Amino acid sequence: MKKGLLILVAVLGLGFAANAQNWIGVRGVLGSSKGAELSFQHGLNANNRLELDLGWNIGKKHEDNYNYYNLSAVYQWMGGIVDNLGWFAGVGANVGIWSGYNDGNIGLGFLAQAGLEYNFQAVPFQITLDFRPQWDVLGAASGFGYAGALGIRYRF
Repeated sequence: MKKGLLILVAVLGLGFAANAQNWIGVRGVLGSSKGAELSFQHGLNANNRLELDLGWNIGKKHEDNYNYYNLSAVYQWMGGIVDNLGWFAGVGANVGIWSGYNDGNIGLGFLAQAGLEYNFQAVPFQITLDFRPQWDVLGAASGFGYAGALGIRYRF
């Protein structure tokens, strides 16, 4: 299943690569769980974009170790604050697989995201700081969760 999610992200990424305003990078995640995500952003127009994140979270819940592999898709609205500093907010969905916590369970959730981003002028890099509350409606750990993340992306 992990390979399937990776292939899906790669195919979607290649399909979106024709547009010039694309970003690829990583997000370090802390909150209800800990982990990292490969992150891809595709600009739809000057004020909207789609973010796809392929992540793996490693954490503790109810004194049991577990792993969670997920794919998130978020539609985002963006705006400027000053110079290269901007804000973004969005809504989306998440699907994932639990390992080590009711093994074999698939999770499905809905999420929101809000954050700040800084786009460097001299180099094609972006740094983001965001907050992402999530409500899992299906799966072994259904319920409310949250995460904050620090991201760094490269524009291509």
